[in-house]
Amino acid sequence: MLTIRGELIDAMAAHARADHPDEACGVIAGPDGSGRPERFIPMVNAARSPTFYEFDSADLLRLYREMDDRDEEPVVIYHSHTATEAYPSRTDISYASEPGAHYVLVSTRECGSGDGPVEVRSFRIIDGVVTEEPIEIVA
Repeated sequence: MLTIRGELIDAMAAHARADHPDEACGVIAGPDGSGRPERFIPMVNAARSPTFYEFDSADLLRLYREMDDRDEEPVVIYHSHTATEAYPSRTDISYASEPGAHYVLVSTRECGSGDGPVEVRSFRIIDGVVTEEPIEIVA
């Protein structure tokens, strides 16, 4: 189960709406070994695509060095889908390389860049196996 503050769900949704029609992506870091998502880090989709996301390799290297310096790890890796449901694509599954992370998808297919509803779902992806998990939103 992913336990996450509501403000972090809101931040992912806002980032997804802001980047629509392109996919948005980012990380929520937390203290090593805690499993607690705390620090919201929106990233740039280097692919600038409505159907694919890619972290810029230099930005990602900087982020991992920064997390190491702060004794953090990626607790949530998120991205948006702009025209499909919030479920990992084959490409998403093939690129999932953090077995301890929660992979959160935010679909803006209903609202686009507007204020309408978004679909938010969380998954574990380990060795190509996708398992949906519940999300508990806390204050």
